[in-house]
Amino acid sequence: MNNKRTPKILIIGAGMTGILMVIKLREAGFSDIRIIEKSDRLGGTWRENTYPGVACDIPAHMYTYSVEPNAEWSHRYAHGDEIQAYFERVARKYGVINSIQFNEAVESSIYNEGRWEVKTSKAETYSADFVINCTGILHHPSMPSIPGLEDFAGAKFHSARWDHSVDLKGKRIGIIGTGSTACQIVPELSEVAEEVVVFQRTPHWLFPSENKKYSAKSIDQRRRNPNKIRRLRAAYEFYMQEFLTKAVTGAKIQNFIFSNLCRAYLKISVKDPVLRAKLTPDYRPGCKRVIISSKYYPALQRDNVNLCTDGVEKLTDKGVQCSNGEFKDLDVVVLATGFQPTAYMRPMDMRGEGGQAIDEAWKDKVATYRSLFMPGFPNNFLMLGPNTPIGNYSVIAMSEVQCGYILKVLEQWQEEKFDAIDAKPEAAAKFMDYMKLGLKNTVWVGGCNSWYLDQDGDPILWPYTWKQWEKEMAVPDYSDFNLKTFS
Repeated sequence: MNNKRTPKILIIGAGMTGILMVIKLREAGFSDIRIIEKSDRLGGTWRENTYPGVACDIPAHMYTYSVEPNAEWSHRYAHGDEIQAYFERVARKYGVINSIQFNEAVESSIYNEGRWEVKTSKAETYSADFVINCTGILHHPSMPSIPGLEDFAGAKFHSARWDHSVDLKGKRIGIIGTGSTACQIVPELSEVAEEVVVFQRTPHWLFPSENKKYSAKSIDQRRRNPNKIRRLRAAYEFYMQEFLTKAVTGAKIQNFIFSNLCRAYLKISVKDPVLRAKLTPDYRPGCKRVIISSKYYPALQRDNVNLCTDGVEKLTDKGVQCSNGEFKDLDVVVLATGFQPTAYMRPMDMRGEGGQAIDEAWKDKVATYRSLFMPGFPNNFLMLGPNTPIGNYSVIAMSEVQCGYILKVLEQWQEEKFDAIDAKPEAAAKFMDYMKLGLKNTVWVGGCNSWYLDQDGDPILWPYTWKQWEKEMAVPDYSDFNLKTFS
């Protein structure tokens, strides 16, 4: 007879991580699970980002759940609609859909003596033993503070809120921003627009990697022989772990090769020395997220594409006034200005022990223990929190490692070893010191301003190798926690 306690588990967000959590929790025997999802569909990032050219910059066969390989990827780097379809198919196959409350946003999450009371936009209140925040890292669009932004009379939208009702054919289109999103959008728009003007504040390094299209024959071979998928995945994992991750976290040989490939790719791809100078960053490759693209440089050299590096002074009803006095007449403005990476589960009203609000706890620093625990917020997990390896690896793999850690904690709760678990503040402080020590050797402190940095200018990334992260996340160290029992 199984006398173990059954926890009530509430998951916030039905994106990639939320889907994974349900699958893994059920595999481990947990059944009382509910997901609260603000939208009418699952998918998270891949539901929200539908702009032309949207794709993942992690090889597709690495960007799958370990329990659910996918032979159907059409390209080396999967397109957004394929990724969304993959998550929807997996959610149906594993019955995750049945656990989701759609069109319901969490408004408050309040802790009291081992229980969380969660209130939603539908005036519902849910009580849970554990809350798992699977809200993602790139879901709150960052809107630029440009004078006159509201004055523009044409179509205007953020890249994550793409307006598909706008006909772009033959239009004059301005793209504000030159990060990963813009580098995927510009080649697509250059093929249909009369003119594309790219407003660049800071150039980015690009890494050469063709988005190879898989043949029907190779896809069929993977369908019939799953070992081919496993071998391909293993090859990409080896490449990411032994080359890319080490290149940005301090390995000199890998960094030398990586940096020189980026520099050589720019030199070979852009013939015009004036344009090349505008596209040459003044920081080390990898300081900002390196963009994987074989289309951006060629697109910028098309006759109908112009690069503006003089700064945006303001918008008017007709277009963009540049800082050098030049005016760009535009029909459409696309804001490819990224996201707020440290918003996490906010803006919900989240309160832990003693009624402390998360905004108060994080007013000086967004900090956690092991990227999962927020001191003062017991029985509450933050998936993909600060200092995960988001700068150089697959977020699915990260979520699977974190999920394994959480399952070990939940098993201890089932065995009644504690009723509430909370990271000690000194353990969180020690972890953050450990992060700072490692970050000194990385390229992320290479003199650039990127979304990798928090309000203090500290990178929010894991500064060591992937294998080191797996090793340290294998078993919880309970000496780092306050464990409470309630009579």
